[in-house]
Amino acid sequence: MIQPIIFGFITAATAVFSYIQYARIYKNIRLGKEDKISPETRGKRIKNTILIALGQKKMFKRPLAAFLHLFIYVAFIFTQIELIEILIDGFTGSHRFFWTTVPLGVFYEVIISTIEVLSVLALIATIIFLARRNLLRIPRFHKDEMTGWPKLDGNIILILEIFLVFFIFTMNSADMAYTQGQAYHFVISDMLYPIWTSMNVSDESLVVIERIGWWGHILVVLAFLNYLPISKHLHILLAFPNVYYAKLNAKGTMTNMPEVQKEVALMFDESASFEDDAMDEEIPQFGANDVFDLSRNNILAAYSCTECGRCTSMCPASLTGKKLSPRKIMMDVRDRADEIGKNIASQNTQFIKEELKTEATVLTKENYDDGKSLFDFISEEELRACTTCNACVEACPVMINPLDIIIELRRNLILDKSESTEEWNAMFNRIENNGAPWAFAREDRDKWITELNS
Repeated sequence: MIQPIIFGFITAATAVFSYIQYARIYKNIRLGKEDKISPETRGKRIKNTILIALGQKKMFKRPLAAFLHLFIYVAFIFTQIELIEILIDGFTGSHRFFWTTVPLGVFYEVIISTIEVLSVLALIATIIFLARRNLLRIPRFHKDEMTGWPKLDGNIILILEIFLVFFIFTMNSADMAYTQGQAYHFVISDMLYPIWTSMNVSDESLVVIERIGWWGHILVVLAFLNYLPISKHLHILLAFPNVYYAKLNAKGTMTNMPEVQKEVALMFDESASFEDDAMDEEIPQFGANDVFDLSRNNILAAYSCTECGRCTSMCPASLTGKKLSPRKIMMDVRDRADEIGKNIASQNTQFIKEELKTEATVLTKENYDDGKSLFDFISEEELRACTTCNACVEACPVMINPLDIIIELRRNLILDKSESTEEWNAMFNRIENNGAPWAFAREDRDKWITELNS
């Protein structure tokens, strides 16, 4: 009965460490501003979650990659059935609970055989994905932001997938060899277990080999659970809430700034008058300077990013050699949120705003200041290159919206920091004076209508 004790200890330790990891991500997402979601949109959001997050509808715009990803995805889902049995066996000390204790008979063989077939398909897809990343050198996997850890991360998860499949077949085939194939039949292991028998492996050795497969599989799963929070593969979990909370308004619709909207309304209202104390009002901040100014949905999207690069591969600015990469924007937001989260967790008082250090002893997001911002991660050149065409939004398979973040940063860059090019300033002046970006008065632009009607 030592196995259940060891298994229980490892599982409990994993659960505690996982909770700490995922709680950290949750706190980082909450660094942003709260989003308001209308209850009336719930039905549409659930539909999107089913079709896009669960059904992977947008993935199939690229059929080959979509089908390969589907093999891994479906295998991952079905393997959880066998994982349930492994967990029960681990805690109770039983062996193949759904065959012996709660016998499912032929249905059990069908389930495990299905998992084995899907595991083979997933193995094939995994090898192809490794080749695509490392041998074929597809351009979107080799941008500047994909060097170092992002590249290694993409390979680690694929290698772990190979280990998972290896341990599954080691466990099942050794188990079948031990029973000489008389207990149950699994479609792939039926072809594999004769390898063990042909080698005259003893029953004692087969038990050890089966245990290696069993422990290897569950340990990789537990390691994977704790690896997710530091990996791009966190999208396996966060893609669902990200799609649910994604914006539903038409592409190209931009969120108005209430302060600007108010001023514009006053300009067009001849009867309006400015109040005497209007000049005493505090000047608001426009756009976003740091993650605190972004919405929680924006930060959730950053953690949901799969780093697949479809957004960047479809971005016209990126395709024409400009510095902008929508994927990098999302990665930068995530990195900045991680940095702030770690600093707040450390409770180092050096990060408290200078003017608040005498009265504040606890570091919070409200009094945080490390002298940095998102502009230390994202350059002006990147932000100016964006054409707001929504190609990145359309391309993302999990409804991430890099454009929303770019617009907020650009608003801050122009309205708060007064950092805009001469060409932009000239355009702004023409819009203010002529109502359009062209250097012609409205009356001159409308002359052709008068001439046409005359």
